[in-house]
Amino acid sequence: MDFWVITLLGGASYGLLLFMLSAGLTLTFGLMGVLNFAHASFYMLGAYVACQLTQRVGFWPALLLAPLAVGVLGALFEHFVLRRIRARSGVGAHLPELLATFGLAYVLLEAVQLAWGRGPLDFQPPPALQGAAFTLLRDAAGSVHFIWGDAPAGVCAAAAACTPLPATRAFIALLALLMLVLLALLSRTRTGAVIRAALSEPQMVQALGHRLPLVQTLVFGAGAALAALAGVAGGSAFVTEPQMAESVATLLFVVVVLGGAGSVAGAFAASMLIGVLQTAAVAAHVSVLDALRALHLDSFVAAGAPWLHWSSAQLAPLLPFALLALALTLRPQALMGRR
Repeated sequence: MDFWVITLLGGASYGLLLFMLSAGLTLTFGLMGVLNFAHASFYMLGAYVACQLTQRVGFWPALLLAPLAVGVLGALFEHFVLRRIRARSGVGAHLPELLATFGLAYVLLEAVQLAWGRGPLDFQPPPALQGAAFTLLRDAAGSVHFIWGDAPAGVCAAAAACTPLPATRAFIALLALLMLVLLALLSRTRTGAVIRAALSEPQMVQALGHRLPLVQTLVFGAGAALAALAGVAGGSAFVTEPQMAESVATLLFVVVVLGGAGSVAGAFAASMLIGVLQTAAVAAHVSVLDALRALHLDSFVAAGAPWLHWSSAQLAPLLPFALLALALTLRPQALMGRR
């Protein structure tokens, strides 16, 4: 039981990190109709900028300053590049904008490698986030309880199982939940009403006197800042390297499409679903044959087939794409999107 509780919590924290990444992309995609290929690069850039700032001002100021700096960069890119491309291409011609963000992703990757090199950086979390947030203990009788922080070595030695949850994962979960609450509160304000109206009725928003280009710039910058915030948390918890953008880029688009275009709630649901499924598949580490035997379906397949020995951990990277294909087949508007 303690193993699956930790697995579920780990999957939830991974899913919440995906939500932190996808929330900004969901907003910009819904508002501008463009899948920003540079969004994962903003995630990477946030980690690198925060790592540099941490050496000068500490981790906690960097947690605020790095997303702000990357958000300003994203707003400037939208103002000076995407807005001009949109004006020349016309409404509905999104291919030039998409190619521009694709080019920006490569520019940011090369800039990061020139500035910091191709190897990983030593981006350590602060002392408050090192160690375990809490530790689950299971005694010989099978009862489970937990203690805050790292369990003493003697306690772990006497317990039948001792499973810690890293403090960095708990911090990611707390940060993502705070982001979700703030986005929910924003939707109830006048600014949120203008953004929601701009998603569905941009011409009406302009007719009412609101500056739609400014709204698009601010939302694009806010999306970049949210990606950078996820980069600060993810870079300190996992690894900060140039390939960190590539590792999440494809999965990020799966989350946005699976959740439904422009739906923050859908992005949250898709992120949690993918995070828990992938983490559980890796933790279970059962073969296809074992799964078929548990379902009493092994008699329907040919014995000795090589794919029967594939493990769930090997198949875990394929699960989000299989889930996306299944969801779009049964429900074309995805989880919470509109037709």
